[in-house]
Amino acid sequence: MAKSGGKKKKKVETVFLVCEETGDYNYTLRRRVGGEKLKLKRYCPRLRKHTLHVEKKK
Repeated sequence: MAKSGGKKKKKVETVFLVCEETGDYNYTLRRRVGGEKLKLKRYCPRLRKHTLHVEKKK
């Protein structure tokens, strides 16, 4: 009996988006391994405005 081609597991890591101004860990993302570090404008609840957030691992 031959094995059928099942789903392959994708390598995924959990990363945090950290506010550059306050250093708060505001968001978490699950994304594929590799690639460039994310830099996104997200809402910072402490400052109550949108600021630049940078990807950081655990």
